[in-house]
Amino acid sequence: MNEIEAYYNKFNEEKRLDSRHGQVEYQVTMKYIHEMIEKEYLEKGKKTEEIKLLDIGAGTGRYSVALSEEGYDVTAVELVKYNLGILKKKGSRVHAMQGNALHLKKLADNQFDVTILFGPMYHLFGKEDKMQALSEAKRVTKPGGIIFVAYVMNEYGVLTYAFKERHILECMAENRLTDTFQTISEKKDLYDYMRVEDITALNEEVGLTRIKILSPDGPANYMRPFLNQLTEEEFAIFLKYQMATCERPDLLGAGAHTVDILRKEA
Repeated sequence: MNEIEAYYNKFNEEKRLDSRHGQVEYQVTMKYIHEMIEKEYLEKGKKTEEIKLLDIGAGTGRYSVALSEEGYDVTAVELVKYNLGILKKKGSRVHAMQGNALHLKKLADNQFDVTILFGPMYHLFGKEDKMQALSEAKRVTKPGGIIFVAYVMNEYGVLTYAFKERHILECMAENRLTDTFQTISEKKDLYDYMRVEDITALNEEVGLTRIKILSPDGPANYMRPFLNQLTEEEFAIFLKYQMATCERPDLLGAGAHTVDILRKEA
């Protein structure tokens, strides 16, 4: 955890999500959060202020603050004190607290309609810790509730770090890739990378049902300099493209991130 805190004390998550490739990820993700809330709650007569949301690993509050400003009852849990400080300084109505995704000690069972688990799964190593975080998210979510889970994807890591940044020979020499080019990460690497079949296996073991899975950023991270060259009109069309294609099974797993939308069955 010390390595993660040191990393996020320097890494500017706000700046990343303000970039064009970050905006693709953020806007596509928010579209699906809004759609699921609309379908599961608002269309069934529940009022906005009655819907309880939890953001685990909330970072500086990009999602939790925006959702709170829309009127939802939002609780945010963040490990890193630096990020939590930024979140609290935004002056929102978010109930913000420090906590660990592996042990949500301050939160009761079956409390939230919607739970968001984005950042933590990037940094948890080994199947057991990922299952623990997913189980904790399930525990605090109401029966029938929705859980959003984000992962960083294996192929993006291999293509960018190993090939594009030319670390492939180093990775091979250090046995950091399997014969099928699955990344073998350690805690010092900070990020752990997944494939869709690994994510599916986690869901099955924890007992969560997939509603849908999507790639919120698709090719955006590979195209950073080219996205920056687009006019506002062209970039708006790229956003429409990503929103139209993000659920395509032939594109899943190739982007930097995947968002899994799950249900805790009643």
